[in-house]
Amino acid sequence: MADLDNKEQTEMDPADMEDVEEVEEEETGEDNSKARQLTMQMMQNPQILAALQERLDGLVGSPSGYMESLPKVVKRRVNALKNLQAKCAHIEAKFYEEVHELERKYAALYQPLFDKRSEIVRASYEPTDEECEWKQDEEEELTEEMKEKAKVEEEKKDEEKEDPKGIPEFWLTVFKNVDLLSEMLQEHDEPILKHLQDIKVKFSDAGQPMSFTLEFHFEPNEFFTNTVLTKTYKMRSEPDESDPFSFDGPEIMGCTGCTVDWSKGKNVTLKTIKKKQKHKGRGTVRTVTKTVPNDSFFNFFSPPEVPENGDLDEDSEAVLAADFEIGHFIRERIVPRAVLYFTGEAIEDDDDDYDEEGEEADDEEGEEEADEENDPDYEPKKDANPPEECKQQ
Repeated sequence: MADLDNKEQTEMDPADMEDVEEVEEEETGEDNSKARQLTMQMMQNPQILAALQERLDGLVGSPSGYMESLPKVVKRRVNALKNLQAKCAHIEAKFYEEVHELERKYAALYQPLFDKRSEIVRASYEPTDEECEWKQDEEEELTEEMKEKAKVEEEKKDEEKEDPKGIPEFWLTVFKNVDLLSEMLQEHDEPILKHLQDIKVKFSDAGQPMSFTLEFHFEPNEFFTNTVLTKTYKMRSEPDESDPFSFDGPEIMGCTGCTVDWSKGKNVTLKTIKKKQKHKGRGTVRTVTKTVPNDSFFNFFSPPEVPENGDLDEDSEAVLAADFEIGHFIRERIVPRAVLYFTGEAIEDDDDDYDEEGEEADDEEGEEEADEENDPDYEPKKDANPPEECKQQ
């Protein structure tokens, strides 16, 4: 009987065998489709994603097992390399200390130019015609006719308007043009920042702990009596002895703001709210007035204090991290290139710094995959087989 069954299978029509293979392939395809759908459903479940993220976080920094597999004599040599690396970190720290000294030196050279900028902005100095002449790029060059037309239009506008002093709202415009700073601005901050006349950077003196101070200079105004508001950032440029390999240049260790002497009723960092309270026993209702913190750029001058042990809650850590980023950006980019942020040219340069090649590559890859799927002659099985030179021996 078994021989008969074997004979029937042997004599089966080849076309029938192909039908069987096609059915098996269809069943496999359905299984793969169900598996993909199940995977998509799981990836959309927040609890599953959170558990997966927690598991991945636990793997960060964990040894791969390769180091443990090395012979003892090789491990000793690796330790020697790590000692060399630690010494490199200390040399790098010295390098950044000298960079800081260079910054101090060149800050003194830049300052006269920044002072002249401030004088023009606040109208204490009127630049000469020669100083106002700017050579345009070839792309920006205009014909004589267009120049004359533009000059006439400008003269008409000047006649219609009052003669403005200096460059009105210079620093406010800079802040509004930069996303990192504009996110901090509230509508009630703008009238105050119209009085901002200059921002200066002051570096710590030679031999003193590394730090820098941002000075915000204001003209007399109705909001506060201060003429200068300051923010000082303390930095460290030395490797942590417990983790020398984490050193990556100077890091900001803390910052100190200043007290803003607000005029009565002008403190935009606080707001008054009214709440109704009902007495539990008598049932009477009373209105209570409370003063609570308010969102404002001027909270920048009241950062969270860093305790001596360095322990902070998550909210304070997030606030300080953002604060450090803003302080560093003002020092490195805003103060040296203020006019370009005023005109918007520096913003275009910042956008150009981002590399979009990766996104384009992904798009192209996606288009290729789509083309392959739409191709009636495309056979995935054939493409799945690697060329001979790629096969493992």
